[in-house]
Amino acid sequence: MSIKQTENVLLAIFAHPDDESYRVGGLLTLLAQRGVRVHVVTATRGESGSTGQPGIRTPGQLSHIREKELCCACQVLQLQPPRMLGYPDGHLAESDPEQIIQQILLIMDEIQPQVLLSFGPDGLSGHSDHIAIGNFSSEAFQRYHKAGVLYHLAVPTSVAQALGMNQLNPVADSQISLAIDVTSTWDVKMRAICCHATQVTSSPILSQFEDRQRKFLGVEHFVRALALNPILDFVPALLKKHIL
Repeated sequence: MSIKQTENVLLAIFAHPDDESYRVGGLLTLLAQRGVRVHVVTATRGESGSTGQPGIRTPGQLSHIREKELCCACQVLQLQPPRMLGYPDGHLAESDPEQIIQQILLIMDEIQPQVLLSFGPDGLSGHSDHIAIGNFSSEAFQRYHKAGVLYHLAVPTSVAQALGMNQLNPVADSQISLAIDVTSTWDVKMRAICCHATQVTSSPILSQFEDRQRKFLGVEHFVRALALNPILDFVPALLKKHIL
């Protein structure tokens, strides 16, 4: 059963558990607090990620744990229960694109989002799974004629340079469409990140002093990549007080 058209709905499509928390958790929870139904689709279970715990021996064990971590993070951020597509972690680009696009379209038909959010063509970090799911999401968005806008996660060049984050693929500051101050959600966002306990030790930013963490995690940046019907973009109006 599809939801009522009068609701504001955002669909965020990512590759791995924890993608929803680090660069976009503040935005998602701010929107959820304002009555938006925020849905998360995760293409893999992250079974190739860091185990984080010596007792985890197999990808199957890790995938089960990471699914629970994702559910924890979505609950903390006040999002809808996540949907996992279950594709092999690290091999998303080798999967059947049409199959994944059709799965995304079925979800879109069900929840009727006005706004989509995913990775851009550079995958933010260049990860092949990020690039693949971003491409699949963009194609699904263009085939779905009821959605309004597609946003891509981004890090502006000025932030990457200031923090010496050479491992990222930043975009020119002039390309940033939205810069959202999410410091009011700091505690919530950090709790969501900590839900991903198996991955915490593999995240370089979490080993930094808090002032550096806040420079990276306290403001979230987005590029409005496609706008089929800009009037449906509820994000700027709902987050007007948080836009820098």
